[in-house]
Amino acid sequence: MKPSLLLSCLLTLLCAMTAFNAQATDAAKAAPKGDAARGQAVATAVCGACHGPDGNSPAAVNPKLAGQHADYLFKQMKNFKPADGKQPERTNPIMNGMIAAFDEGQMRDLAAYFSAQAQKGEVAKNRETIELGQKLYRAGDQAKGLPACAGCHGPSGAGIPAQYPRIGGQYAEYIEAQLKSFREGSRANDPNKMMRMVAIKMTDPEIKAVSDYIAGLR
Repeated sequence: MKPSLLLSCLLTLLCAMTAFNAQATDAAKAAPKGDAARGQAVATAVCGACHGPDGNSPAAVNPKLAGQHADYLFKQMKNFKPADGKQPERTNPIMNGMIAAFDEGQMRDLAAYFSAQAQKGEVAKNRETIELGQKLYRAGDQAKGLPACAGCHGPSGAGIPAQYPRIGGQYAEYIEAQLKSFREGSRANDPNKMMRMVAIKMTDPEIKAVSDYIAGLR
């Protein structure tokens, strides 16, 4: 087996093993669930301007939160929040300030509310790159050890609760920005550097093509 193909297979296997372990851990810990009704009040008053009152962001620079996995949303909010005098794991001037005032209960409430909303999906817009985007998403690129996105995020982009986010239907511009952030290392809150290991192998045209394809997934 070629080294590049072996690496691709190992990365896909790592996705599956990490997801399995995460699900088992979640089941064992039985983490407390948030209250969607309480979360709605906060979302409407605080989050709605950027992410939309129902989590369907009106602007591509801000991600759609509607239908996202609650555990993943909670993790991202915790990553934005400084703790024990340390810098937050994920840096964003707006989100770091917004989340600073919330406690874990409020973050779980918000996560519960947004996860219960229906996402209004996007569409793939570039017919010229749809074939490349589909190939990268479904099969990756064995020649350079690039694993298929579907290996972790699923064939429809639905992801795996608590570990891999739902990406299908998300704004292409937002996905593109996050992939580039992972590639540059400016976003580094991915477990085991998994996304950074993927993104560093991708060119700008590849990132743009797969991002556009993902936007149209359902």
